[in-house]
Amino acid sequence: MFSKFFKSSVPEEIQEKIKTFFSQYSNEIFSQGIANVCQLLSISAEKKSIVLSISAPFACDGALDQFAQDLLTDTNISVLVDCQLNIAPIKRHKVAGVKNIIAISSGKGGVGKSTTTVNLAYALQAEGATVAILDADIYGPSIPKMLGLEKQRVTSADGKTMLPMEVNDLSAMSIGFMVDEGDATVWRGPMASRAFNQMLNETAWQDIDYLLVDMPPGTGDIQLTLAQQVPVAAAVIVTTPQDIALVDATKGIAMFNKVNVPVLGVVENMSYHVCNNCGEKAHLFGQGGGELLSKEYNTELLGQLPLDISICQQADQGKSSLIENSAGDIAMQYRKIAAKIAAKLYVQRDTLSPQSNEIFIKQVD
Repeated sequence: MFSKFFKSSVPEEIQEKIKTFFSQYSNEIFSQGIANVCQLLSISAEKKSIVLSISAPFACDGALDQFAQDLLTDTNISVLVDCQLNIAPIKRHKVAGVKNIIAISSGKGGVGKSTTTVNLAYALQAEGATVAILDADIYGPSIPKMLGLEKQRVTSADGKTMLPMEVNDLSAMSIGFMVDEGDATVWRGPMASRAFNQMLNETAWQDIDYLLVDMPPGTGDIQLTLAQQVPVAAAVIVTTPQDIALVDATKGIAMFNKVNVPVLGVVENMSYHVCNNCGEKAHLFGQGGGELLSKEYNTELLGQLPLDISICQQADQGKSSLIENSAGDIAMQYRKIAAKIAAKLYVQRDTLSPQSNEIFIKQVD
C-alpha cells in the first residue's frame, strides 16, 4: 500500500525499484505480504541515506529490518526504515489507556510462564510498542521480583487511580506492590477477583499498545473467572515438552475456547539445552510435544526457547536478556516470538475475538 501523496528527491528509477520490491515482499511476519498490512508513506533522501517512512499496524521493527536487508540483497539499494506504529484495539473494551490485552497462560506451574511474560514484554518493546504487565497471579506474584521492583509500593496522584510501576520504560501492576506476598496467599477467590479487577481498571495506564496479563497457573475457577471477566483479545499458552505439561496445556487451550478467546499459539519453553562445550542440543524434557499440540488444536508453535541458566539467573536478579544482551541469540528468539504474537493478533480482528467473553453456566438441582 502506497501513500497517495508521494513526493521525493530520490531518483525515480530507485523509487520504482523500492516500490516494486515493497509490493511483492513477504516474510514470516508479513505472511500476507508487507503491502497488504503496511503503508509506504514516503521515500526521502536524508544525509546521504534513503529513508523509507512506513506505517505499520503492529509491532514489527525486526521484520522491517529484515525487509531492509532483503531489499539491499535483491536490489543493491541501502535504506533506513522509519517505522510509524499505528496500533489499534483489536477488541473493544473499557480499560482506559490500553489498546490490546493478551493473556499469557499455562496449564500448570513451573513451566516458566512469568519469566516468558517478562521477556516477551521487553521483546514487544524492542519491536517498537509500548507495553505493560498485569500480574494476575494473586496468590504467588512473581513479577515484582523479576522486574527488580520487590520493595516498591503503589502510589496515587489523584486518590482515585494507582500509578503503575515503571522500569526500563515498561509499566507493571501487581498485588505484590500492594501487600506482602504472605497476606495475598490466604485470600479467598472473591477477594482475589476483586483485587484483580481493581488492578486492571483502576491503574492509570498510559497509551499501552499491549498489556500482557500473567495469568495464574492452572485452569481452575479463579483462572476461568479471570479469563471470563477480562476483555482479553487473545491468549498465548506456555508449556514445556514434558508429557504432563502438554496434557495441562490442552486444558488451558480448552479454557480459552470455552470463553471464546482465540489462542494465538504455543510457546515451548525449556525446549532444549545447548552444551557449552560442544554446542550440541539436548532435549532434556522430550521433543516435538509443542509442535504436536499446536497441530492438534489448529494453532501455531510460536517458538521453542532453550533451557538456559542465564534466563533463570537474570529473572532472579530482576533482569532480562532483552536488556542485558539485546543482540544475543536468546533476545532475538524472544523478539521473533513477540513479532509473531503481534502479527497474529492483528490478523485475528473482531470476527474471531467476540466483544464479550460471557459464558453461561446452568445449575442443575
